[in-house]
Amino acid sequence: MTGTVYKSTGSWYTIKALDGTFFECRIKGKFRMKGIKSTNPVAVGDVVDFDLETSNNKETGVIKTIHPRKNYIVRKSVNLSKQTHIIASNIDQVFLLVTIDNPPTFTSFIDRFLVTAEAYGITSVLLFNKMDVYDENIINIVENLIQVYSKIGYECLKISAKKGDNLAPIKAKMKNRTSMFSGHSGIGKSTLVNAIEPALNLKTKAISELHQQGQHTTTFAEMFDLSFDARIIDTPGIKGFGVVDMEAAELDQYFPELFKLKTNCKFHNCQHVHEPKCAVKQAVESGEIAPSRYKSYLQILEGEDAHYRTDSYNVE
Repeated sequence: MTGTVYKSTGSWYTIKALDGTFFECRIKGKFRMKGIKSTNPVAVGDVVDFDLETSNNKETGVIKTIHPRKNYIVRKSVNLSKQTHIIASNIDQVFLLVTIDNPPTFTSFIDRFLVTAEAYGITSVLLFNKMDVYDENIINIVENLIQVYSKIGYECLKISAKKGDNLAPIKAKMKNRTSMFSGHSGIGKSTLVNAIEPALNLKTKAISELHQQGQHTTTFAEMFDLSFDARIIDTPGIKGFGVVDMEAAELDQYFPELFKLKTNCKFHNCQHVHEPKCAVKQAVESGEIAPSRYKSYLQILEGEDAHYRTDSYNVE
């Protein structure tokens, strides 16, 4: 039988067969995915082949093969830095939720997420959430960020998941597609999903006052079928986002504004650090490229795992 993985708990997988029936399946033995050292060989969104078996009058499945993936979003595993964790696969687009406060989402995190999506050919949309509670200073920060990312070519939407403000454009984009929602814990992902599809009634939790960061409410990635012909993948909150397996020579390909100027550099293999007559560095100095983006580029190039909560919103 063939089906799509809708939920992963680490040992068991909920799979929707082609006829719409759901089965609980497991893996027998170890899967070796070519070129991927992953903590989770099977991810939500994977198309798999499985065999059914009956034990104790209960019918379950055993996953035999994983079909080739169109794409996937991957990050460094939290505890095993040399291994990766595949968040989800076969995604049409990702919505990254961003909040300026309670909890803060800094540009280093945004850029690392966008770079990873670019590397795997996945369209990204930035959703600036909690606009209903911001004061004038924070609204100005949002506007500055939108100016930076819109100029690059990323679509940015200002929303309030709690009040249901400006959700129609999101639903329109989701129709006939598989979309992944991601961001820090407590940023409003589950609230947003509930506002888009109230029947799901996903659990939400308040922000931790001690740490001003969200409490994890989604433990595992899970996909849901929505009433308006769309599928959504809700993911666990992410504190940090380590970029995986990118060669230094190819990194600027995933910063669209840097890549656009690369042909104007004196050297064809310019890495935009110390080289003379670098068009990218000139663009940073002239304000054509945001310093925050160039800083993120250098951090990733140097292999730094950014400390997101000590970052700033200097996007000028």
